[in-house]
Amino acid sequence: MSPTDPLPFAAVDLGASSGRVMVGRAGQRTLVLEEVHRFPNTPVRVGPTLHWDILALYRGVLDGLRAAGRAAGSRLASVGIDAWAVDYGLLDASGALIGNPVHYRDARTQGAPAEVADALTPAELYAATGLQYLPFNTVYQLIAARGTPALAAGHRLLLIPDLVSYWLTGEAGTELTNASTTQLVDPRTRNWARQVADALGIDLSLFPSLRRPGDPAGTLLLAVLEETGLTGPVPVTAVGSHDTASAVVAVPASGERFAYIATGTWSLAGLELDAPVLTEDSRRANFTNELGVDGTVRYLRNIMGLWLLQECLCAWESAGRPQPLDGLLARAAAATPLRSVVDTGDPAFLAPGRMPERIAEACRRTGQPVPRDPAETTRCVLDSLALGHRCAVADAQRLSGRTVDTVHVVGGGARNELLCQLTADACGLPVVAGPAEAAALGNVLVQARTAGAVRGGLARLRALLRETQALRRHEPRGDHAAWDRAEARIAGARGGRGVDVLKASQ
Repeated sequence: MSPTDPLPFAAVDLGASSGRVMVGRAGQRTLVLEEVHRFPNTPVRVGPTLHWDILALYRGVLDGLRAAGRAAGSRLASVGIDAWAVDYGLLDASGALIGNPVHYRDARTQGAPAEVADALTPAELYAATGLQYLPFNTVYQLIAARGTPALAAGHRLLLIPDLVSYWLTGEAGTELTNASTTQLVDPRTRNWARQVADALGIDLSLFPSLRRPGDPAGTLLLAVLEETGLTGPVPVTAVGSHDTASAVVAVPASGERFAYIATGTWSLAGLELDAPVLTEDSRRANFTNELGVDGTVRYLRNIMGLWLLQECLCAWESAGRPQPLDGLLARAAAATPLRSVVDTGDPAFLAPGRMPERIAEACRRTGQPVPRDPAETTRCVLDSLALGHRCAVADAQRLSGRTVDTVHVVGGGARNELLCQLTADACGLPVVAGPAEAAALGNVLVQARTAGAVRGGLARLRALLRETQALRRHEPRGDHAAWDRAEARIAGARGGRGVDVLKASQ
């Protein structure tokens, strides 16, 4: 590698359905990303409990770093790790993992929200943390684990990306963007909400000290270098370790008048703000104030996302009727628009299994036509997601007082041209689609800036993305009033609840 070559950085990006290791080469005018290893993330049910197979994921990370070394000539400038939120592993006093982490879709938190509400009302909890109600938030997981031998033996609690970082480096820390999803962080101070922890009896000493994106997170252990064939020393850099925080870094926006939708298993739709919105209206609309890179706030709503379609595809394949995605999307594009829509905030869709049947049941229950085949089910899913995107973007503007003129769709859903066009139609705003690997790109950009390979704030990083990444623009079209009528249908089915607000959050 010559001194003028762009530096190679490894981005470990763990998603809810797969993990990947990417090599990004970054310089002042260069940003190139190469996938070197991808591996499945398959949960495992043991008895009644759904677990993450964390050791298989770590094996995939090591294999990926070995492949990254081959791609980069054995020397990496840095490694960064991002993953999903809320879930954690417990370590005992020796640093050993106590059991496999429990999956956020496990049912163990049933009843935990009511216990929390006995100590802090939903309004008090939101005023302190600004976090939306989701039944699997870390707070509820910890309440559900109270009294268990595992929690009693826990000496350290590490969120998933921090756990992987600890195994790679031997150094423990809690990265702030992911910590903000625990419902134990004050978004104003960007530090622990100790009054919440005290009221709930949660011991914050379980968490290692907070790190910010760009902070050093250690160097790869000698055993890891030997396992991967990398030449040391290789630093690990804290990035926006919540994958959405990294994805938002990679939103290729110019200016501030934009909304973003980070799409994948979930759709995270909202705005980037300088300060949290902690009003009662915001709470009732179930918006969250998660922390982002460079002092920003990710003001957004969780929407069920492409999980609905992924589960349908799994169900059809299990039934011996596999549906190749390209052909399915083409048939869905030709299907009757807005024939049936479902509420993407309905908790009935949270658990895995029987998704086509559950969508049909929701349509039947709300007096709408039941999808007759996979194409109509797919069109129902994508119309419903676009409607969820529309509601979230509109509500974010109303609640924050900021208006937008463009919607950026990043992440895996940016490849779904039908979903992007439907989102433009529903929102009545142009949609810029891409980059698809936004989380990995944001991960690489924070590493590269820390190493001095690129310079500047978020505006400069986003300009580099516009200069180097392929983007597609979708202009709104069609009958906007039809979306108004579909939204009214969902509101009626919801019985007047705020969009995506689960009853227990009231």
